[in-house]
Amino acid sequence: MPVQHDREFDPDRPADMGPLYRAEAWRRLGDETFDIVVIGGGVVGVGSALDAATRGLRVALVEARDIASGTSSRSSKMFHGGLRYLEQLEFGLVREALRERELSLSVLAPHLVKPLPFLYPLTHRYWERPYVAAGIFLYDTMGGAKSVPGQQHVTRSGALRAAPALKRTALIGGIRYHDTVVDDARHTLTVARTAANYGAVVRSSTQVTGFLREADRVSGVRVLDTESGETTEVRAHCVINAAGVWTDEVQALSKTRGQFRVRASKGVHIVVPRDRIVSETAIILRTSSSVLFVIPWETHWIIGTTDTDWNLDLAHPAATRADIDYILDRVNEVLVSPITHEDIEGVYAGLRPLLAGESEATSKLSREHAVAEVAPGLVSIAGGKYTTYRVMAADAVDATTDFIPTRVAPSITERVPLVGADGYFALINQCEHLGERYGLHPYRIRRLLNRYGSLIDDVLGHAADDPSLLRPLAAAPQYLRVEVVYAALNEAALHVEDILARRTRISIEYPDRGMNCVQEVADLVAPLLGWRPEQAEFEVRTYRERVEAEIASQRQPDDASADALRASAPEFRAEILEPVPVPD
Repeated sequence: MPVQHDREFDPDRPADMGPLYRAEAWRRLGDETFDIVVIGGGVVGVGSALDAATRGLRVALVEARDIASGTSSRSSKMFHGGLRYLEQLEFGLVREALRERELSLSVLAPHLVKPLPFLYPLTHRYWERPYVAAGIFLYDTMGGAKSVPGQQHVTRSGALRAAPALKRTALIGGIRYHDTVVDDARHTLTVARTAANYGAVVRSSTQVTGFLREADRVSGVRVLDTESGETTEVRAHCVINAAGVWTDEVQALSKTRGQFRVRASKGVHIVVPRDRIVSETAIILRTSSSVLFVIPWETHWIIGTTDTDWNLDLAHPAATRADIDYILDRVNEVLVSPITHEDIEGVYAGLRPLLAGESEATSKLSREHAVAEVAPGLVSIAGGKYTTYRVMAADAVDATTDFIPTRVAPSITERVPLVGADGYFALINQCEHLGERYGLHPYRIRRLLNRYGSLIDDVLGHAADDPSLLRPLAAAPQYLRVEVVYAALNEAALHVEDILARRTRISIEYPDRGMNCVQEVADLVAPLLGWRPEQAEFEVRTYRERVEAEIASQRQPDDASADALRASAPEFRAEILEPVPVPD
């Protein structure tokens, strides 16, 4: 391997968040005083760290588990404006989201955010076409058709040519429009690495266990390294609570009353092989309570989502048989060839952090975000949607300015491309040449560019002294062995689950959920992360037990029984503490 583990941390490559960076980050957390400490490694948290760092502030971010381990790796994989929110008259939210979508598509993350054509099947004569067309026209004029085509009306025959999988009786015509798709976990990780590139200290497996105070003011946090059991205190002028669905739990640690409450809404998605649905376009379907997306995902389709209240384990929300049956029932209403349980290769459940309102229906709770000063030196942010993470982050940092002794510059992240974005468009045009250089098929190069952008040379550079790393994983051939190495040495992956569930999406893209390649992954990263044989064995065993528990939970009829099965599985980060107040 071309890696020297005895060298010092390289300050010229701060975005390489490997073992050396992690050790240096722990030292800095205990030694330095920061302007802001951000709690939470979801997209809003890492976005806040990036916003603060690019304003010239000293910022640290701590995450109890892995970057994007919660909601930010379990979305519908769309960076969208929220077409359905027009019907709820949330025009401001849609306009804001469309502006953010355009920024990411064209400037901030073109290597990660991709245009995606959609078909909206029409089912009612006379009134529905003008009604939906008016909504999509508004969507397009608000900014939805800048870098992508506007709406196109099609007859029933035209819709069926685009999506032969649909029953002829399931529609009378259709409207085509565009939105975007994104690998949410990879995007969140890239925001985190960009924040680190601009000086932020970003550290996972680092749990907040309490708050520091000076008089009546919050002055930092106590943290626990959930890998080693070490503790330290991190001093800061202000703390941002961006913990998503854990907002209320982190709030409890501060012993102050919050100004809003967060409710968790469970959304379940299923993943099926691409050949099970014949269509050249994504499909959006109306249901009685919401919408159902059928989204192309490389060699698969992602179908979802549900929208139900969740009051159980926040770390591992469980999909039930009822959730899966709901999705199958809805999608099979319109498909010529029904999807069965046997077709499903992946299932995942995520929790939306919704601002609690008076309505009992979670689908009607606000997707707007809220920022509040909870106590002097403590700001909380919650709500919102993935697409508007950058706006949410800027608002959170704006709310800290009264606590920071120096002048705070305005947000500039709309002009800060994420790492890997610079040069992406030129590299896409050079796939043939890059393929010749590395001995890889141009298709493979294009796929790597759409995951790493202009960092592709850094990724493939790890194979310079070991060409075997350019081989695919034996049981997950979409991914190269070098991507596993890169995840451990450059992308802050600490456990096999981090790699199989988030650095790659093997856990939802293969029928075995990664069980057949976990040993190969462990063998690759063990020497890089300094695992002893018993630790490597623990990683493999724990992953397999967690997958078995997850699959078993998906056969259960209700949330309580499914959650009990998921909770019985062992944890990788065994030192995770329950979020209870720690005495001062």
